[in-house]
Parts: sequence; structure tokens; C-alpha cells
Amino acid sequence: MGDIEDALDRADTEGFTREPPKSLQARVNFLLRRLKTARAVAAEIGVTADSVNRYRRGARRRPPQEIADRIEAAVLARWQPRVRERRRRQAATATGITVETRAQFGYTAPVGTTDDGRFRRLTVHLPPEYARRLFEAREQGAGDRRLREIVAEGLQEVYFKDGGRRAAGLEVELNNIDYFDVSF
Repeated sequence: MGDIEDALDRADTEGFTREPPKSLQARVNFLLRRLKTARAVAAEIGVTADSVNRYRRGARRRPPQEIADRIEAAVLARWQPRVRERRRRQAATATGITVETRAQFGYTAPVGTTDDGRFRRLTVHLPPEYARRLFEAREQGAGDRRLREIVAEGLQEVYFKDGGRRAAGLEVELNNIDYFDVSF
């Protein structure tokens, strides 16, 4: 996963209205309710169906860290899907997203101006159009490069070009990301 996709996942989990299950047994039981069979849960987290049943009964309490991480990721991916969808829809139609980043921006600019890339720290609110495009690209399985292009285009229009009031020929590229966070 890339920086932008991880940030979108974090923003998704920030909107939960209830905490996801904490204990291993509760998490496995939640997955069993969603996926219906121990075999389906086992395939999802990479263990045997017998191991899933041991986790469910509480006979096995401490899985290896790698398995525990997979169980947590599977639970978070399925926790409160309607809450996630409602927040994404609201961001894509009304509120937009806020991007906070420290990254190196590369520029293609008209002759006589600098096109040297440099690190900048930005916190910019992008309109709903960019949130919609970002969510759609992610749903279609776009890679980190495509997601970076969408964010760079939004930052270019909103921050660097100030909605068309300056820097008419500027093209911005998002290169080295030091950190990246999204909220919606």
C-alpha cells in the first residue's frame, strides 16, 4: 500500500461511531458472523479452520503477531461499512477532504521561473470533486501513482494556482512524501 492509500484507510477508521472488537475471541466471532464459516475466515487470515475454531472457543489466545495483524485488518475492513460509505459520500458531494502533507513537489513552469522541486508542508482543503475522484479511483483499484496524480492536481488547482488566479502554466507533481494525512 502507498502513503495515500494508508492515509485514506486511517481517515476511514477515524469516523467509527463505535469501537471495533478488542479481544481476539470477539474479533474472530465478528468475522464468523460476517463471513459465515470458519473455512472462509481461515482463508481470509491465512490459517486453518481448526485454528479459527480454537480462537473462537478461547482455546488459543495468542496468535503469532502476523496472524493477529491479519485478523485486525480483516475486522477493520468490515467494521461499520454504512458509516464509512456515508462519510465518503458526504465528502464526495458536500464537504471535500483536507490533505496534510510534507512532500517534495516537482514543477513544470514557464521559462523564466524556477522549476526546482523542494519540500513543502501543506494543509489544504480540497473540494468535493477531488474527494469523489480519489474514492472512485481507489474503488477501481488504482495504484498509488494514480492517487498521487489526483492529489497533486487538486493541490495544483487549489493551492498553487489559487483557483486560476495565478501561475497559469504551472504543472505540479507530488514526488517524495515525508508524511501524508487525509481527513474527511
